Amino acid sequence: MTARQAQPRPDWVHRATPIAGVERIEAFFHGKAYAMHRHDTYAIGRTLAGVQSFQYRRGMRHSLPGQTLVLHPDEAHDGQAGTDAGFRYRMIYVEPALFQDVLGGTALPFIEGGISTDARLRAATDTLLQQVSHPLEPLEQSDALAELAHALAAVSGQRPMRTTGDFPSARRAREYLHAQAHRVVTLEELEHATGRDRWSLCRDFRTFYGTTPYRYLVMRRLDTARRLMLHGLSLADAAASAGFADQSHMTRHFSKTYGHTPARWLQIASAPRRR
Repeated sequence: MTARQAQPRPDWVHRATPIAGVERIEAFFHGKAYAMHRHDTYAIGRTLAGVQSFQYRRGMRHSLPGQTLVLHPDEAHDGQAGTDAGFRYRMIYVEPALFQDVLGGTALPFIEGGISTDARLRAATDTLLQQVSHPLEPLEQSDALAELAHALAAVSGQRPMRTTGDFPSARRAREYLHAQAHRVVTLEELEHATGRDRWSLCRDFRTFYGTTPYRYLVMRRLDTARRLMLHGLSLADAAASAGFADQSHMTRHFSKTYGHTPARWLQIASAPRRR
């Protein structure tokens, strides 16, 4: 084998333009892909080639081509190739609020183990897991999300019952945090904006949106920072514009959320795609 042949294929990630709370990617990795991290969205995907391995809920999982991955919001996980050949996959990241628009205030569906072979989930993800080069119309995406929400609820075995939590107050808190993500927000402000005491509100927020109010606030800042970085801003300027105290503050949260430093994330996001 020549030195040229021995060189591994470069890792790459390609993204579709996000639409209304949904991010779509297709990626290839060999070896270690992501360190342990967690984000406040559902990560729902399909392995296209190779073995996609990851630690999830105290166990090692292995997804094979054609299987559906469903990682619950705020659950820690990593990612690596299960073989030397690497792995390729597509993934969508869906804000829990979009599923709540369909489910109307029930607890978020949970798929045990993070991997499913259920035909209902495969069919419900077909539209959203098309090639990222295929644009989705807003109504097409909306219909697909509704179908996916119902499929998740059915496959998880979730009974269609409302929880005892206050969904309208949790929704008001989410809207307030979304609008104020560029600055420090206190629990007193959230109490005033929602009319709920802080502890009940935090409990309900996690039930309906899968994470805490502070984690939701940080994720919105990271969304802004990534967008600015892709448009060419320096890491320091992106951190300041997104509402972080400084670049190191952003980097700590970025690594915990995406499993990469900002610099590494930019590197693989701009790598050439190879078949």
